[in-house]
Amino acid sequence: MATKQLLINHDEVRGPGKFLHEYLESTAVGVKIDKLEKSFGDNHVLKGIDLDIIPGETMVILGKSGAGKTILLRHIIGLEKPDSGNIYINGEDINSPDFSKKHRIAMVFQSSALFNSLSVKENIALYLREHKIFKDEEKIDRIVSDSLAILGLDGKETNMPNELSGGMKRRVAIARALVMNPEIILFDEPTSGLDPMMTRTIGDVILSLREHVEVTQIVVTHDIDLAFHIADRIALMSEGIIIEVGSSEDIERSTNAMVQSFIREQFERPQGGNKA
Repeated sequence: MATKQLLINHDEVRGPGKFLHEYLESTAVGVKIDKLEKSFGDNHVLKGIDLDIIPGETMVILGKSGAGKTILLRHIIGLEKPDSGNIYINGEDINSPDFSKKHRIAMVFQSSALFNSLSVKENIALYLREHKIFKDEEKIDRIVSDSLAILGLDGKETNMPNELSGGMKRRVAIARALVMNPEIILFDEPTSGLDPMMTRTIGDVILSLREHVEVTQIVVTHDIDLAFHIADRIALMSEGIIIEVGSSEDIERSTNAMVQSFIREQFERPQGGNKA
């Protein structure tokens, strides 16, 4: 089974620099998902999801394609509305009128979703500028530089997205999420399409953020190796329900037949096969 041993040099993935550290003020929050239901026509995607996420933990939502993982993530950030049920952040319903004024949630999309016409620096600084967080452009420059330094991307400020590898684009997307000063960062399949070495690098970035930044992380993935590498706890989803929640050790030792079948299938898959 995969372990949480870091395989990259921590000189590449560092803690926040002075300016970013002073800027990041958010406190990690808990998430409660209560009896969440969602259908699209006849397709019943979420079937009464209940899940409690502890402030500051890295919760991995693990399951095959079509299990409902990404739809659940889109509900947490408010991109989808449930048919019934509720989501609470720090005890407050995410649909309450003042929720967005009190809480910040950032999402790292599977596609990275960078603006191709903007440089790396401009992509990361966009939130700071649009929300007028600072009037001083020098402070923005320093925060962008610090965020890139955390992710091992020093000197990439002027690069355009088409000059970056897939793994670098994901890291820029994480830096962009970080400068939002979020309480929660959501990751949608953060290693999809990456080679094993870059997959482990992104996993180490997620681990490093947990060590250095006070933030709750929710990671959706189909990759059991990544899940076992980064998770404090794993919620295993299948066909719109959560069938087991626990540490990687709990999942590995589960006597639930559905859990055992999922683990066996994942570790018996051919190398290089389609895991999406």
